Amino acid sequence: MHKHIFHHITIEDHLVKSVFLNRVVKINCYMPIQINTLSEKSLLLVNDGQDLVTMGFEKIIDTLYRHNEISPIFVVGIHCSGDRRNEYATANVLDYAGRGNKAALYTRFVMEELLPFIRETYSINTFKEKSYAGFSLGGLSALDIVWNNPVEFSKAGVFSGSFWWRDKAQDDPDFNEETDRIMHRLIREGSYYPWLKFFFEVGTQDETADRNNNGIIDAIDDTISLVAELKLKGYTNNDIEYIELKDGKHNVPTWARAFPDFLKWGWGKPVTVES
Repeated sequence: MHKHIFHHITIEDHLVKSVFLNRVVKINCYMPIQINTLSEKSLLLVNDGQDLVTMGFEKIIDTLYRHNEISPIFVVGIHCSGDRRNEYATANVLDYAGRGNKAALYTRFVMEELLPFIRETYSINTFKEKSYAGFSLGGLSALDIVWNNPVEFSKAGVFSGSFWWRDKAQDDPDFNEETDRIMHRLIREGSYYPWLKFFFEVGTQDETADRNNNGIIDAIDDTISLVAELKLKGYTNNDIEYIELKDGKHNVPTWARAFPDFLKWGWGKPVTVES
């Protein structure tokens, strides 16, 4: 274990051996220093934990703590592997190219190996609540895991989510975006869990593709239509936060811009106005 302190947080790095994934998974744990018991914290898991390192996440969350803007969060960044397109996907449905064949194993790693590791390592019986976030394919994975394990989680955060993920190729003459986008279908066919909350970020320059030629890039189109599926399921604007970043791109600097908004949305403290 490697440990260092950054003003208001402690960062500890661990290597978690996974039987399911047959590899060692690197994680970074970001913990606020001033808290009496870890059980007072919320837990936030983040796929592509290496992107948190790249964006200088410790400075982002340290600043929020310094200004007393958020409640305590135990954040765990999970580094991806070289087989990212198979691990980060929808657990029960492969895409049209057969990708995602380790997604179910990745879910088992999270639920049956990572969470017990965190509880044992830090002597935590329970967290206040648990949430999951991710970037791009990691965001698709995070939402899929939350949607499939609603009793365990309360929030999902998705930055530039790969909601184009489909089980028919786009050039297939039978391709129908209304029925062949996998995550949209999973939402449509799933149940309504009233406690779940959702945060989505997408950038106006996330990509240039516009498969249906409606003048809106697919990244925005796919995210907006996923939000529409959630609303059809029963969720309202009180449950969903959608942020469209002007000039935002499919990259770490854009996600770094949006991350403070996500943290304040999910764990922000009420703003007190002095009289």
